[in-house]
Amino acid sequence: MDFLTIVFLSVALAMDCFAVSVVRGNDLNCWRLVPLLPMALSFGFFQGVMPLIGYASGYLFYDAIEKYDHWIALALLSFIGIRMIVEDLKDEDGVEVSCESDYTMKRILLLSVATSIDALATGLLFLSCPERLASGISMIGFASFGMSLLGCFLGFELGKRLKFKFGCLGGVILILIGVKIVLEHLYL
Repeated sequence: MDFLTIVFLSVALAMDCFAVSVVRGNDLNCWRLVPLLPMALSFGFFQGVMPLIGYASGYLFYDAIEKYDHWIALALLSFIGIRMIVEDLKDEDGVEVSCESDYTMKRILLLSVATSIDALATGLLFLSCPERLASGISMIGFASFGMSLLGCFLGFELGKRLKFKFGCLGGVILILIGVKIVLEHLYL
């Protein structure tokens, strides 16, 4: 897996965080960074740790899956990508909250785990290139943190005018990364 693929993977995984953050920012009546920082930090942390857990789990079974790892990667990324697209196409009703009624820590942690389940499966992608694991999980974590803050800001600033399906874009990117991995394995 090359550097550019890891960058695209990081951004694609961060799209869930971005989408949740756009909704959160859109719900706000006023803009303040302090209430949004715990959510962005939590998203970044969980998105960075989950691939490490997935890698460690997959490492135990690497010999058994080495011949099929590219197909497994395609299946996992396609599943995750399709799930992201389907979830993003669902209509959700936003509940308006003020700056004073911030998300509780319990809600932030639940959202963090829910948005990072996809990242858990991507840890298997690093089995064939363990030398990229540290840089990969760092980029995934930082991308999720940054995209969360950006999403909150855009959600607040653009409000209901923003109709773009960011989760769909992330899903398509994940599927394309899976196809690229298979093509590289078969033809390189």
